[in-house]
Amino acid sequence: MERLSSKAEIRGAVLAAKREGKTVALVPTMGALHEGHLSLVEAACARAEYVVVSIFVNPTQFGPGEDFEAYPRDLEHDLAMLSAEGADLVFTPATTAMYASDAAVTVDPGPLGALWEGAVRPTHFAGVCTVVTKLFSIVGPDLAFFGEKDYQQLQIITRTVRDLDLPVKVVGCPIVRERDGLAMSSRNAYLSADQRVAATVLSRALDAAGALATDGGRDARAMTAAMRAVIEAEPLAALDYAAVVDPVTLVELDTVEAPARAIIAVRVGDTRLIDNMAITPGAER
Repeated sequence: MERLSSKAEIRGAVLAAKREGKTVALVPTMGALHEGHLSLVEAACARAEYVVVSIFVNPTQFGPGEDFEAYPRDLEHDLAMLSAEGADLVFTPATTAMYASDAAVTVDPGPLGALWEGAVRPTHFAGVCTVVTKLFSIVGPDLAFFGEKDYQQLQIITRTVRDLDLPVKVVGCPIVRERDGLAMSSRNAYLSADQRVAATVLSRALDAAGALATDGGRDARAMTAAMRAVIEAEPLAALDYAAVVDPVTLVELDTVEAPARAIIAVRVGDTRLIDNMAITPGAER
C-alpha cells in the first residue's frame, strides 16, 4: 500500500492505474477508522481493481464551536488497518494542500442541505460538498463509496454528482452496528461508559418506529412519536430531531405508503449522534 500527500502524485498514480485498465474506487474518510469504514473499503475492493482511501479532517464542514480540534486522529493505526484491508493507495493531504489561503469558491448543496442536519449545522453540507467535489476532481474515481449512516450526506452527494454531471458513480453501503445496535461512529469515542450504554437509545428508538411499520402501520407521525417516547425515557439523552422522511427528498411524511427513512439525531452528554433506518410498511424486519 502506498501513501501520498500531494495532489500531483495522487493524479499520477491513478492515471497509471487507469492506463492499466483498472477501475478506480475512492473511499473518502476523516480517519479514526472503525469497522464501518473498513466495510466501505471491503466493498470498494470487491468492485474495483485500484482502491484509494482519503484521510482528511476537513475543517470547512465544522461549524464554530464544533469538535474540529478534538476530532479523533490516529493516522498510524488507520494506515495499518487499511493495509490489512487491501487498499492500494492512501491520500493524506495537509489542509494547506487542499485549500489555498485565498480559496473562495464552494459547492452549494441546494435545498437538501438546509434540512435536518443542515438546519442544525448551517455550513456543514457546503463544506462536505466542496471537499468531496475536490476529492473527485483530484482522484478521478470511477466509483465512490459512502456509508448510509450519514444518510442525508449520501443523498446530497448523490444529488451533487447528478446535478453537476460528475463522472463518478456513488455507492451507498449499509450501516455497520455494534452488537448492542449502536451505529459505529468515530464520535462514539467521546462517550463515557454510562453514555455509551445510553447511546443505544438511538437504535432502540428506530426499532420502535420500524415495529409500527412491521405491524402494518402507515402513520408516520405515530412512528415519530414512538421514537420521541423512547428518547425521552433515557435521562442521559436529549433529542435534536426525529422524523420519517421521503428517502430521496428528505421531506417529512404524514403517511408511509412506500419505502421511507426514519432519521434521528440525539445528544448524549456533549456528543451528538445520528442514525437512521429504512422503513417499509408491512415488511418483516
